[in-house]
Amino acid sequence: MRRAALLAALLALRVAPAFAQGAPADAAAPPLAPAPTVILLSLDGVRYDYLDRDELPALARVAREGLRADVLEPVFPSSTFPNHVSIATCTPADRHGIVANAFQDRVRGGFDYSNDASWLEAEPLWVTAERQGARAATYFWVGSETPWRGVAATHRKAPFDDDVSEAAKVDQILAWLDLPPAERPRLVLSWWHGADDAGHAHGPDAEETRAELRAQDAELARLLAGLDARGAWPHTTLLLVSDHGMVEVSRTVDAMAALGEVGIRGRLVNGGAFAHVFLEDPVRAAEAAARLDAQDGLDAWVAAEIPERLRYRHPTRTGDVFALAAPPVRIGGSASSLRDLQFALGRLAGRRLGLHGYDAAAVPEMGGIFLALGRGVPAGARPGRVRALDVAPTAARLLGIAPPADCEGTPIPAIAP
Repeated sequence: MRRAALLAALLALRVAPAFAQGAPADAAAPPLAPAPTVILLSLDGVRYDYLDRDELPALARVAREGLRADVLEPVFPSSTFPNHVSIATCTPADRHGIVANAFQDRVRGGFDYSNDASWLEAEPLWVTAERQGARAATYFWVGSETPWRGVAATHRKAPFDDDVSEAAKVDQILAWLDLPPAERPRLVLSWWHGADDAGHAHGPDAEETRAELRAQDAELARLLAGLDARGAWPHTTLLLVSDHGMVEVSRTVDAMAALGEVGIRGRLVNGGAFAHVFLEDPVRAAEAAARLDAQDGLDAWVAAEIPERLRYRHPTRTGDVFALAAPPVRIGGSASSLRDLQFALGRLAGRRLGLHGYDAAAVPEMGGIFLALGRGVPAGARPGRVRALDVAPTAARLLGIAPPADCEGTPIPAIAP
């Protein structure tokens, strides 16, 4: 025992100076771990239950190895532009100001599927990240094409082109991740077609809608394979969302015809699940609201009385009267009757048509999807219901930054770095 102790002491004397003086100058420093990265993908119009009715291997893998919520609760209205902005700003429509895909601002004029960030009244996540030193990249996310109050994503695709395939988006996302560390984005947001187009044209239960989602799943599989090949999962979190669901509709109520019968004139903006009416004589707003409220399948309010729970009263972007439909009813009667004509022709052709935009609290089919995989995500987690408002603060926590400045959401408890 004495001899062994002596040998150990001699060895310690030989080794200790090297540690005391530090590593040799030519010793290689351990490589720095890659910075946390978040990829946020939106699959447009994918209803919460679409994942359970088909073989979707990539989505099934994310749910199995990561997290799947029962439902993602959209903000009102459950439409594409308002919810993409809510997901990015963690604020409802009355705060961020994008109250529809197209709307009228009493001061600024018309908004029609614009990607000009100056319309956003709340800070989006990519600006939040850039402001705090985390580079961001956007590939067709609402409001991301121009700087917001002087700040823009380092990498961004513009202008929007609906014909760009998800294959091209996957290639670009992986190319961004392959950039040198000084240029590589830590936050990537991308809009995908999802199942929205087929859901509108053929209804939520059509084979065309299912086929559209299967094609999306195949591209998601390519993205997962790319992340696998890069060994990205220890520092990367993938968040998958949708902006809304879809429900079948079968009947139109012509709002302006109903008002015209009692001599009330004005202009209807939007149409579909909800509508704003700008009256020639705003003094008749209460009368107009009562007239529309009496129509089967409609509720209507003067602007000041829009229910607070909808978080939808905006000082310059709501009409004198606001009307909300309930499925299977849609609102028609806009100045351009093209949508009404398309709907009527579709019904005559025997097609089962789909729509969204309804109050998700009353119409569960408006619910979307939320899944996550990678860093900070426990395998097999099932958090139940998740709010669209909670996506951005979750991404911010994963990145180690503060959430957007105006955020009203909170990080999803099941996801933590």
